[in-house]
Amino acid sequence: MADIKYYDVIQKPVITEKSMNAMAEKKYTFLVHPEANKSQIKEAVEKMFEGTKVKSVNTMNLDGKKKRRGMVVGKTAKTKKAIVALTEDSKDIEIFEGL
Repeated sequence: MADIKYYDVIQKPVITEKSMNAMAEKKYTFLVHPEANKSQIKEAVEKMFEGTKVKSVNTMNLDGKKKRRGMVVGKTAKTKKAIVALTEDSKDIEIFEGL
């Protein structure tokens, strides 16, 4: 397993209608490093966003989709998605404000 630093764990936020509705319940969705575990994701969120306290982390491994280009068939890369729930007294994550 690779040595993953906390700033390499979170790749980008997921901005969908479903994830935006979950933000009312203090649940935020991120694409994360495929080899990151739940404790690494929790540590990364608490270090990168000041004043946040993570209550729970749910992860999903997503397989790559089949894509065709002519007769050649291939697959896109595998990804991992994490839904991070914050505690009630935690601050909100600023990157989602104004969306």
